[in-house]
Amino acid sequence: MDNAQGNDATELAQAQADITQGAKVLIMDPLDSTVGTQIQQAAAAKGVKVISYDRATFTGNKTYYVSFNNVNVGKLIGQGFLDCVKAWNVSSPQVFTLNGGEDTDPNAIDFAKGYNQVVWGEAVPQETVGKSANGLTLVGDEVAPGWDNTKGQTIFQQKYTANNKINATIEANDGLANAVVTVLKQKGVGPNKIPTVGQDATLQGIENVLQGYQCGSVYKAVYLEAQAAVALATILRAGLEPPSALVNGTTAPASGKPGNTQPAVLLTPLWVDKSKVASTVIKDNFVDKSALCQAVTQKVCTDNGIT
Repeated sequence: MDNAQGNDATELAQAQADITQGAKVLIMDPLDSTVGTQIQQAAAAKGVKVISYDRATFTGNKTYYVSFNNVNVGKLIGQGFLDCVKAWNVSSPQVFTLNGGEDTDPNAIDFAKGYNQVVWGEAVPQETVGKSANGLTLVGDEVAPGWDNTKGQTIFQQKYTANNKINATIEANDGLANAVVTVLKQKGVGPNKIPTVGQDATLQGIENVLQGYQCGSVYKAVYLEAQAAVALATILRAGLEPPSALVNGTTAPASGKPGNTQPAVLLTPLWVDKSKVASTVIKDNFVDKSALCQAVTQKVCTDNGIT
């Protein structure tokens, strides 16, 4: 097992070394589509099978993909947002959307297609400003380049300063949601006022959920993803065809983007709001209970069934 520590060149060099040392199946988690393509091509040249873990690679004919169903992740974000707008009694919602790194990550496009379909009725990567649906009006739709939270915070700060009527927000993950929450806190906005949403069920994200600054987060049980990747790798190493019960779908590049549709293992994500924290991310030890309760106070944890 190798860790490139966020460096493209290191990841490529590590993969090339593994191939040289006789790897039969390569499980990679590409930092972006460029390095994913480079690794796939190097593996294919030596007859090495490739599994792209959590970020799809569209080169080659059978570059297997293991992840959660990204469009469904987006749909959960969208439905969680709509439910929260209602629960928090947001009046005449003026919505700002902060998308993930659609400039580098095809997954970000799928997430956006999911939540835009639910909220606005169109499965598109970015929605047209001025769009109205479900009693909502879209007043801004921006991409945080490369999933950069700092850039995302700057983008939202500028938008909110220019238009303080924004009273509901959609974010592609917990990091971007926290960037928005940081700005809102600086502006004196209290809990249960302006919805934010996300995914990944990070410690910070769940803190924001319990404190009423984030409506919920999509939880992707990573142990299921790891188990699926190992099962698929074992089958491929044996030279067998994976069963449809495991490889249960496909993933395709965004419209207009190059690449091939690839076989995929698509797992089911879960929406976690305040009422589900104890029974999901705490029960699975995905979020550290001690760290969470220290951050939000033991009383908040106890009030939400976390003991």
